[in-house]
Amino acid sequence: MLKHLGAVVRRPCARRWLAAAAGLVLGITAAVPAKAEETIKVGILHSLSGTMAISETTLKDVMLMLIEEQNKKGGLLGKKLEPVVVDPASNWPLFAEKARELISNEKVAVVFGCWTSVSRKSVLPVFKELNSILFYPVQYEGEESERNVFYTGAAPNQQAIPAVDYLMSEDGGSVKRWVLEGTDYVYPRTTNKILEAYLKQKGVKDEDIMINYTPFGFSDWQTQVAKIKKFGSAGKKTAVVSTINGDANVPFYKELGNQGIKATDIPVVAFSVGEEELAGLDTKPLVGHLAAWNYFQSIKTPENADFIKKWHEFIKKADRTTNDPMEAHYIGFNMWVKAVEKAKSTDPDKVIAALPGTEAKNLTGGTSVMLPNHHIAKPVFIGEIRDDGQFDVVWQTKDLVPGDAWSDYLPGSKDMIADWVELKCGNYNKVTNKCGG
Repeated sequence: MLKHLGAVVRRPCARRWLAAAAGLVLGITAAVPAKAEETIKVGILHSLSGTMAISETTLKDVMLMLIEEQNKKGGLLGKKLEPVVVDPASNWPLFAEKARELISNEKVAVVFGCWTSVSRKSVLPVFKELNSILFYPVQYEGEESERNVFYTGAAPNQQAIPAVDYLMSEDGGSVKRWVLEGTDYVYPRTTNKILEAYLKQKGVKDEDIMINYTPFGFSDWQTQVAKIKKFGSAGKKTAVVSTINGDANVPFYKELGNQGIKATDIPVVAFSVGEEELAGLDTKPLVGHLAAWNYFQSIKTPENADFIKKWHEFIKKADRTTNDPMEAHYIGFNMWVKAVEKAKSTDPDKVIAALPGTEAKNLTGGTSVMLPNHHIAKPVFIGEIRDDGQFDVVWQTKDLVPGDAWSDYLPGSKDMIADWVELKCGNYNKVTNKCGG
């Protein structure tokens, strides 16, 4: 042993080299997590294939644009933003799997994503379990307020109810009979439950309401459109309220044209059809049909003109349209940036606490604010389809409408409120003064 020790002592250069090498290895090892922390990862969870790709692909693209613009401004907290894109492929269970991958494996600070309510419902337990943040940009049925979710799309009182009010009015044609036509999943079914209750409160009789659901990707519309045509021939002004989602809209509108159903006869007001969906259609037979949104590309404001210009420059296609969920991501992303700057951290708890009260300009000339119920205030517009696939605004609210998480028209929810600031609860019952948990 003494010999071995002596041999080592006689090689000081070797000892110094080993020490230096060990230090280099430790230095490299330490640099790996440091490098990973040089960026802030932003998850993008939108279907790029399957039935919902027609609507969701453009939301992935606009998120990439917003992240690129923020990086040109210097990033966030002195770091560059790094987009992490996954494709849940219009497969609802896969949304949960991809959300877990983004949060657990990729360590994203926030996720912007989902379109259908069934995809959102699929990921809710993941965001709650892993305590991450989801910005959800699409109109939905309400009846929900989660601590880890921020809803920048419309609640029913910001789209469905105003659309029905407009159609009931003299300007909207004084509609008396109603077809509630939807894709068979939670958003159309819950929205139509709210609308049916609302219509009955307004004095509409059971026989003047027809409700129908079809599967995702449904294409054989001949029989159902014929039923709509027959229902509308009873001598009362009839309208269709459409919660059809995804690429099923293409054959639906084509069949309306095939059967000669014009907007002057039976107007259709859609909640999931915007400029992007109309881009793949011959819109001439659809002129005059309606959509209810919180944004249209045709709205003329300096903010919108600037956004459209930047979008066309980024996407390098002058004919690519903008639409309402894109604006919702624009608002949500800017709110998230402000909240992170306010919190001086991307820590979910700190950002969640900072978001209520955060304001961001919308593209239609106003300023939206994140409410304590994790919804935002938005204007409501009714637009008529033009032959170029754009919309002429025929009606709008005077002021921004605060999003209501719980419907006033359903017995199970009319006494509920959501407040994550004071009450720390998404389903607080005002009568029992209890949080539902």
